[in-house]
Amino acid sequence: MNPERKVLVTGATGFVGQVLLRMLPPSTHTIGRSKPIHPCTFFELDFNDSLDYATAFDGVEVVVHCAARVHIMNEESKNPLEEYRRLNTYATLHLAKQAAIKGVKRFIFISSVKVNGESTSGRSPFTADDNRAADDFYGQSKSEAEEQLLQLAKDTGLEVVIIRPPLVYGPGVKANFSALMNVVSKGIPLPFGCINTNKRSLVSVDNLVDLIVTCIEHPKAANQVFLVSDDHDVSTSEMVREMAKALGKRDWQIPVPLWCFKLLGQILNKEPIVGRLIGSLQVDISHTKETLNWHPPQTLEEGFRKTANAFLQSKNKEQ
Repeated sequence: MNPERKVLVTGATGFVGQVLLRMLPPSTHTIGRSKPIHPCTFFELDFNDSLDYATAFDGVEVVVHCAARVHIMNEESKNPLEEYRRLNTYATLHLAKQAAIKGVKRFIFISSVKVNGESTSGRSPFTADDNRAADDFYGQSKSEAEEQLLQLAKDTGLEVVIIRPPLVYGPGVKANFSALMNVVSKGIPLPFGCINTNKRSLVSVDNLVDLIVTCIEHPKAANQVFLVSDDHDVSTSEMVREMAKALGKRDWQIPVPLWCFKLLGQILNKEPIVGRLIGSLQVDISHTKETLNWHPPQTLEEGFRKTANAFLQSKNKEQ
């Protein structure tokens, strides 16, 4: 990447933003509530739909917008959709409009595969050309942001690039991936032996950041939607096997029939969670590879090994 090209990153203290910032020069601008640990030009500005970001855009050619309201497990808001829209839609468009006014050339929006939907069970993998079909509030807010950003591109000439990642993992990952890795690390029998025909697309944070950096420079990225993955889809059983191998643990999976999981989901009112466990969610990244001549530099096996090493180091520090 051209070191003279000045980039502004939002969400630079987040999971993806931290890794991205390490790949960019210290002249990179960031906005947020707290200063990142990596060298950058920091502007202490809260991300919302009313602030003036003019000073942060000085000399900036490209914005990479990673900040977002992500999934809230125990949602307490009376109007969760509006809360998601407030940051993921309204604040995003406000930032992009100001970027266009200040002469920023390109706006890269880190969206989500949830814009496409929740499952590809019984159908072909999602593609960048598929109609948006978000099933939850988070996906809907991202979908609305995409639509408005692409319209802004037509109205102003601002180049908009949309990247839709599936589940992102890597060192320091939290939530379900971390919870599953923790269980696998115990070396106990796990009931996933029969969940071996579904397929899930994953992307390591290193591969996602590599694509973002590619999109900062590549002329053909303008006004395109890109799906991204490690280009190696796995079943739940395969994912557990790869985790066990990366952790140096025995892969011990009991063949519990799928109907048991479905029944348990109904009894516990956890059908969406079970659906994600036993179902498929695949993305087709052909358009990304062909348009940008891009291929994920890190294999899934390498990504799992790097994630497992960081997980084990963290566990050792806790002891």
